[in-house]
Amino acid sequence: MKDITRTVWVLSLVSLFTDTASEMLYPIMPIYLKSIGFSIVLIGVLEGVAEATAGVSKGYFGKLSDSTGRRAPFVQFGYALSALSKPIMGFFIYPLWIFFARTIDRIGKGIRTGARDAILSEEATPATKGKIFGFHRSMDTFGAVLGPIFALIYLYYYPQDYKTLFFIAFIPGLLAVMSSFLLKDKKQPNPTTIARTPFFSFLNYWKSSPILYRKVVIGLLAFTLFNSSDVFLLLKAKQSGLSDTWVIGVYIFYNLVYALFAFPMGILADKIGLKKTLVTGLLLYAVVYFGMATHVDGYLYAGLFFLYGLYAAATEGISKAWISNTIDKKDTATALGTYSGFQSIGTMLASSLAGLIWFRFGEAATFIVTGAVAVLVVLYFLVFVKLQSAAE
Repeated sequence: MKDITRTVWVLSLVSLFTDTASEMLYPIMPIYLKSIGFSIVLIGVLEGVAEATAGVSKGYFGKLSDSTGRRAPFVQFGYALSALSKPIMGFFIYPLWIFFARTIDRIGKGIRTGARDAILSEEATPATKGKIFGFHRSMDTFGAVLGPIFALIYLYYYPQDYKTLFFIAFIPGLLAVMSSFLLKDKKQPNPTTIARTPFFSFLNYWKSSPILYRKVVIGLLAFTLFNSSDVFLLLKAKQSGLSDTWVIGVYIFYNLVYALFAFPMGILADKIGLKKTLVTGLLLYAVVYFGMATHVDGYLYAGLFFLYGLYAAATEGISKAWISNTIDKKDTATALGTYSGFQSIGTMLASSLAGLIWFRFGEAATFIVTGAVAVLVVLYFLVFVKLQSAAE
């Protein structure tokens, strides 16, 4: 744990509190929205607009963070917006206010993501990137375990009292904001003056970025375009006969496996290479999706979700660690923000594509196509992306 600095601990705790708040609401969000009059179509539009907003803003605010040489204010303001959005959705039930609250939540994510990941990168050496990003992902994902558990316990005693959960979720959100003020920017030897940064200026980075960065990101985004929402996995489990309790249970189990293995997987990645670890994770993903295409017994879903947790632990933090090793330090927030932005948009498109395949060709086709794409991306990384150092 000697490489886990105070700053990494603070950022990890902030993420844990924030994810606890968000994941407390994730399972009940569609139910709550329907209870206040939202149609399925309007829910889809809401989530699409929110994710697109987050996607585009990640690149811009990452570029702005690099341009100004500041990190902490972006992290603090971003987490503050996300915390504020929770009680707004509880107070106001009109669609316009819900759209406003959901959008500022996603803008908050867009503001903080590039700067936060840049801080993590700056707190590590090329040889410890996997460990640092893995530790952060582990803490962050523990929030995805705690949040649904808190929600289940509360709803057990107060069924259908969804609105109160939005106010309860504000508590861990507020703890996240308070913790973020423990962050301090490192003194810059030559303070940067704030220059005008056009909103889409981050797109210019793609042209000037290192070739290895582009190759890695192209592979990751190709995978993202077919990596649909976890909702499809849960829907498949539900249709196979699992009860609602079991479905929520396997989702919590997946996040627990992810949280437990993200840190050790990061340590392993620093030893054997980030690329090898990520490729192994993608192969695990393919196994899970091919498994989901078959008619397995209910209990075997626990095994598939265990492998799915290992996949997430081997890819989520590792991908950002690998990207940060391919770029110039001064462009860290821009590079990671640009990737995260494209990833958000790709994820939104992936769910639409998966839904279309499911509707036209059946559930098995959705999982087979997605698993096959994961294998193709593995081949792409093995053949076309050559390493420049052992750390990669």
